[in-house]
Amino acid sequence: MTGKREKLGEPVVSRNAKRWVLAGGAVVVVAIVVAAFVVLRGGSGKTPASASSSSGQDAGDVVTRYLAAWLADPDAAAALTDDVATARTTLLAVRQSLAAEKLTATLGQVQGESALVHVRWNLGNSRVWNYDVTLPLKHDDSGWRVHFTPAAVHPDLGQGDRLEVRNGAGGPPVSDRDGNAMDPKAAPLVLPSVQRLRGGGGKAWSVVRVRPNAGEQTLYQEGKADTTPVQVSLSGKAQAAAQAAVDATAGPAMLVAIQPSTGDVLAVAQNARVTDGNALTGQYAPGSTFKIVTAAAALEAGGVDANSVVDCPGTVKLGQRTIPNDDEFSLPSLPLHSAFAHSCNTTFAQLASQLPKDALAKAAGQFGLNADFDIPGLTTEAGKVVASGSDAEQVESAIGQGTVQASPFGLALMTATVAAGKAVTPQLVRGQQTTVTTGYDAPPGAVLSALRSMMREVVTGGTATGLAGSGKVYGKTGTAQFGDGTQANGWFAGYRDDVAFSVLLLGANSSKPAVATSAAFLGGL
Repeated sequence: MTGKREKLGEPVVSRNAKRWVLAGGAVVVVAIVVAAFVVLRGGSGKTPASASSSSGQDAGDVVTRYLAAWLADPDAAAALTDDVATARTTLLAVRQSLAAEKLTATLGQVQGESALVHVRWNLGNSRVWNYDVTLPLKHDDSGWRVHFTPAAVHPDLGQGDRLEVRNGAGGPPVSDRDGNAMDPKAAPLVLPSVQRLRGGGGKAWSVVRVRPNAGEQTLYQEGKADTTPVQVSLSGKAQAAAQAAVDATAGPAMLVAIQPSTGDVLAVAQNARVTDGNALTGQYAPGSTFKIVTAAAALEAGGVDANSVVDCPGTVKLGQRTIPNDDEFSLPSLPLHSAFAHSCNTTFAQLASQLPKDALAKAAGQFGLNADFDIPGLTTEAGKVVASGSDAEQVESAIGQGTVQASPFGLALMTATVAAGKAVTPQLVRGQQTTVTTGYDAPPGAVLSALRSMMREVVTGGTATGLAGSGKVYGKTGTAQFGDGTQANGWFAGYRDDVAFSVLLLGANSSKPAVATSAAFLGGL
């Protein structure tokens, strides 16, 4: 079937199938053919009681009905538990991830407040996975219920975990750019996908538990694994420094590092406090880091240069939008490079208001924010910047708010482009080249030269002086509001030597923690 659910009649329970034991003896077998969403349990024609209530039913009867509905009807199964929402979400996710052809659940003993069940998954292509699970039971005024946790599906399954079937038992050993072995858990956003890319030899396959931000555990495997080593562009040292830096933060944090000269992805890290999105594909307003793009658009248009004197009032009204500086600070007229270093929103909003509506989108494209790559072993989304539809959108986009979106990966690519002076093509797996689906050309050399000087001043005398002791760092800070505007994410995007990187701290309400995390990362190098 192709996603269409075909109802072939109500589940049926035979007299022989409706037996259970309280202290050993008979066995109940419940077979569920998932492909047609049909329960096969004998043919007496007797319809079981409604799954919406367990009142008046013995424990064994409730467990039998729960097992019969486990994959065929997760809503009905969930209704027989003490946590309907979690049960429904988990059972639906398992049905989708395993895509089994058949499930056979054999009910053994029901003793006290637990039931022993033997589970047999037919996963297609002659792949069969067997294990035992103990279902805890609970009795209350409404009768018997299955006490549901993810462990009711598999004893090793935890909250937020998911199951996946892999071609290739386990995965090939992975080494970093220097030939040092890497534990897949050291880079959980990257290395497991590299191992899946390589797969296994012959008919090797496995079932794994995937833990959010914490790597994987193989629950079952058959066949011979692919033992051919694979080398990636990651630097073991940079990856460790990145992970340590984000782990040391109080809130959710992400970091991506790219080598400008080669495009090699050096590190991808985020901490366990990130619960939504990831560093490679998550889309967020880039805030004032986007002033790199706005400055480039203004410089390329030719109306100003880095030394042009500009205004930096506390607020400025442009059409229907009033744009403030952070805390509405104001500065006397100053050179553009100083306005950039101090992150004057009002200056860059005014500059953008004088540009064509597609100028910012075109400039963003020159830094790779609208590029698209097919990178073996990685799924990435750099960003999305489109032509402004109104004057209001234009001035909001100028300071990295409104419709402008970028990922930490995208901003690392942006700063790598500044450092390299050319378009950068990200690479990960040695011997497997990236396909450029949508390419880009970097801004002119004169524009990039001016930007480098301006980005250096951000560190030496602007908003990122916290990095003054971290070597010759170039970059730009950013704070971007989200939701109802009462909270903001903090950014730093920059480079030092041949390492370009971006740091995002979700909900930090300031760029200062991102600057501190950047200093910790660079210190680890």
